[in-house]
Amino acid sequence: MNADEKMLFQHAMDDVKPLEPSSIVYLKPSPLNTTVRPCEASEPDNFLITGFIDLFPCSEPIEFKRDGIQQGVLDKLHQGKYQLDASLNLLRQPVETCRQNLFAFMQQSQKHHLRNLLIIHGKSRHDKSHANVIRNYLSRWLPQFDAVQAFCVAQPFHGGTGACYVALRKSEQSRLDNRERHAKRSR
Repeated sequence: MNADEKMLFQHAMDDVKPLEPSSIVYLKPSPLNTTVRPCEASEPDNFLITGFIDLFPCSEPIEFKRDGIQQGVLDKLHQGKYQLDASLNLLRQPVETCRQNLFAFMQQSQKHHLRNLLIIHGKSRHDKSHANVIRNYLSRWLPQFDAVQAFCVAQPFHGGTGACYVALRKSEQSRLDNRERHAKRSR
């Protein structure tokens, strides 16, 4: 960039203000236009386990596939071929905050019949770093949700090893909607 371009850029950016940090990023318009909030009394209790975990190395990718899920589904998920419905950013947050935000995010995602999620946990080069601790907790927490079919490391354009894709089971309401839609086509 030459001096004139730099000056033009600085002039153009003069009144720009940085965005406030947010724990949730929505990738497309959806009914989830609310922020994640701590669970209220009417919501289910947060069942996510805390406490001691064995840390696995940063070089070991997180990946999970529930029994009965075809390998092709995990492969397609790993390739980033599913359209993302919503994203949760857990960067630089305490473990308990991550636990609460993940629980609320997953409850909302299921309530709104979302299928494909992105969770950003951060990257690390050190096995005992905060980002790796959160990644290890995610590896423990996500299978605790019955709706989670699979999860794996995201593609580089979505955060790579600092993020993971999560595939949720189709809700009963979505299944009924599909049946109705296919029934109308066959008439």
